[in-house]
Amino acid sequence: MSTIYILWLRQIKRYFRSRSRIIASLGQPLLFMVGLGFGFGPIYQKALGGSYIEFIGPGVIAMGIIFTAMFTGIEIIWDRQFGFLKETLVAPVSRLKIMVGRTLGGATVAVFQGLIIFILAILIGFKPVGLQYLPVAFTFMVLLALFFTAFGTAIASVMEDMQAFPLIMNFLVMPMFFLSGAIFPIKGLPASLVYLAKVNPLSYGVDGMRAALAGQTYFGFFADYSALVLITAILLILGSYLFSKIQI
Repeated sequence: MSTIYILWLRQIKRYFRSRSRIIASLGQPLLFMVGLGFGFGPIYQKALGGSYIEFIGPGVIAMGIIFTAMFTGIEIIWDRQFGFLKETLVAPVSRLKIMVGRTLGGATVAVFQGLIIFILAILIGFKPVGLQYLPVAFTFMVLLALFFTAFGTAIASVMEDMQAFPLIMNFLVMPMFFLSGAIFPIKGLPASLVYLAKVNPLSYGVDGMRAALAGQTYFGFFADYSALVLITAILLILGSYLFSKIQI
């Protein structure tokens, strides 16, 4: 347990030591919230009614979580190149504990990032439907953070080149974000895009947070929660297995 705690604390300290990284990671979500929220607000109101900022808010919070979680998971490649990972793996502890500690630390950092964006979104004009649903939204934040930290860990465990990371972001993470219903409603899309949204794990996280924070849902709360828990559990198992097989 002490090993897990040490690695968890190490991830958090690494995050807070890089102030420039914290500020930079807030830039894109704020750009989406302000630029798209106010830019497309009048169009959204005329077409569907309601506030576009309230619609896009949960998606922007999810954006902050997933990118922070992915970066934290992919740090394994960086640690491997500079020898930090070797020092960790040669310690007399199981690799499972190392993976759990890193994942919990990365997820904690990602959730903290999401909470910062949530506060900034409120200052911009986002209005949650009720404070009593905040624990539900927080649960979905934690699940998303765990999923994408484990996702990043699984990818980093089979990669050695840090230069390939932008390809992962462009061909995996960004399509997942744009096809999750984070910035536009899934209802009314072509059947092919609706299918892609249904098989996209991020769709259920975004929809669950939108149900809790904005009172809007496409899949239904039970489907969101069940699907995200199942997929997160699978990724944690897969990430643990791949990390246990990593070569140094």
